[in-house]
Amino acid sequence: MTTITARQRLIDAAVEAFAEKGFTATTTRDIASRAGMSPAAVYVHHDSKESLLFTVSLQGHRAALDVIDRAAESTTDPVDRLRAMVYDFSLWHADNSRVGRIVQYEYHALTPAHRAEVATFRRSIEKTMQDALTDGVGQGVLDVDDVPGTAFSLLSLGVDLVRWFEPGGSRSGQELASLHADLAVRMTSR
Repeated sequence: MTTITARQRLIDAAVEAFAEKGFTATTTRDIASRAGMSPAAVYVHHDSKESLLFTVSLQGHRAALDVIDRAAESTTDPVDRLRAMVYDFSLWHADNSRVGRIVQYEYHALTPAHRAEVATFRRSIEKTMQDALTDGVGQGVLDVDDVPGTAFSLLSLGVDLVRWFEPGGSRSGQELASLHADLAVRMTSR
């Protein structure tokens, strides 16, 4: 049996509160109450509500980067790599839509220093996609004139899921990830 630490309970409670109410409307009292703790307990583990948001953002971005890096390394075939990257990135966003919604749409609430740190993960994700597209163009199997713009657009397919996707809806995360992967291949293949 895994014991959840008090710090993790606060992070999980922050995810729920931020996803439901938004960062600005959430109070540390809301977070503590959801975690079954006193409001003072928040400050034992985090110096501010923004610090909790930053923790959630870092964890979410690290996980998304890990997903896309693993997919990029899964094959040397450029088309299969692109398919895997878009599928896995979209599926991660569907499976983690609450966290994804927070890290994508509450980014502006981070301090400038925290935004800068999170932005390094965003740039790494974009670079991984750009490198895969560039490799496919170099091998003559992908047709992409604007690599940065195309990479951004393909990643946006997954990112946009967090805006509207709800588990149990008319399409599963796997179905949407497959659709996105198929679209990506059709949009870029020669």
